[in-house]
Amino acid sequence: MANAAKPDLRPNNTHFSSGPCSKRPGWSLEALSDAPLGRSHRAKVGKAKLKQAIDLTREILNVPADYRIGIVPASDTGAVEMALWSLLGERGVDMLSWESFGAGWVTDVVKQLKLKDVRKIEAGYGLLPDLSTVDFDRDVVFTWNGTTSGVRVPNADFIPADRKGLTICDATSAAFAQDMDFAKLDVVTFSWQKVLGGEGGHGMLILSPRAVERLQTYVPAWPLPKIFRLTSGGKLIEGIFVGETINTPSMLCVEDYIDALNWAKSVGSLEGLIARADANAKVIHDFVAANAWIDNLAVDPATRSNTSVCLKIADADVAALAADAQEAFAKGMVSILEKEGVALDIGAYRDAPSGLRIWAGATIEEADMKALMPWLTYAFETQKAALSKAAA
Repeated sequence: MANAAKPDLRPNNTHFSSGPCSKRPGWSLEALSDAPLGRSHRAKVGKAKLKQAIDLTREILNVPADYRIGIVPASDTGAVEMALWSLLGERGVDMLSWESFGAGWVTDVVKQLKLKDVRKIEAGYGLLPDLSTVDFDRDVVFTWNGTTSGVRVPNADFIPADRKGLTICDATSAAFAQDMDFAKLDVVTFSWQKVLGGEGGHGMLILSPRAVERLQTYVPAWPLPKIFRLTSGGKLIEGIFVGETINTPSMLCVEDYIDALNWAKSVGSLEGLIARADANAKVIHDFVAANAWIDNLAVDPATRSNTSVCLKIADADVAALAADAQEAFAKGMVSILEKEGVALDIGAYRDAPSGLRIWAGATIEEADMKALMPWLTYAFETQKAALSKAAA
């Protein structure tokens, strides 16, 4: 195979990581100039900034007025863990898992909380489990968008309005890019570093009135560390949901999140954010449809993510290799793209099948995504030529 020709056009922004994700277009440190640095988050200015972040989140995500929104520690992981440890145990639980993070929540519930009445409803990478088998008289825990598999639930139609259990949804790579029906969701969690390109370390916890009622009427059998406690004396700690955080937040990160939220408003709020992500994902999916050597990890087009797009090398020669050699081939492509300065951090997640994972969220410009696609071909052809040479 002849040496591949390098494309002429390069992306202006090479940050296609799935978290922390690219900053918004036009971002600079000037965006943080109003951050109240060196001030207490409990001072008037700190509380006002935190409340602004919560209010803008509600406005852009269209969160119902009777749902609580809180800023919590430890990113999306912290928010999910708070929900699991504070809410589960009152009834049986159905755990849905089809990728790494969903599998992690199963481990927490089965091996750490040690709940006895747990059903695991699982599927392999690229697939959704059979959602018709979920029992919503039980509590249900699931990821909306599988960040490490690129597989999402297409909508919330599988969740009944008259459910008896709570639905706990890890939405960290879906929030601000996919239309979630909050009426069907009792707990929604996400982090700032995904679709809006914020910084790590802070999580968001959104609670329905049903979830609040559970918190106020059910006491778990296990002790809760302070950082997980959402109630005091059987009542919700309301301050958490107006900006009185459990522990000290970074006011620099808060300012950055506010900047991202204001940018989101400038591009059309949720509708505009979804349109941007959809356009980026379409560029990738059109490229995949036109090139036989690459394919989506997500089998069903209706379940394909518009943010964390996961791809596998479908070329017959590569697919015939041993698993470690396939992994080395994909890593070689990633290395080529990084050395050429056209795409950073687009390797598959460490627990996922080998391949590529390209972030298509709203902070990515469609023109940069289009510029990246020919470079994927270049990296593949370069690796394929090396493979042929080694086999000769």
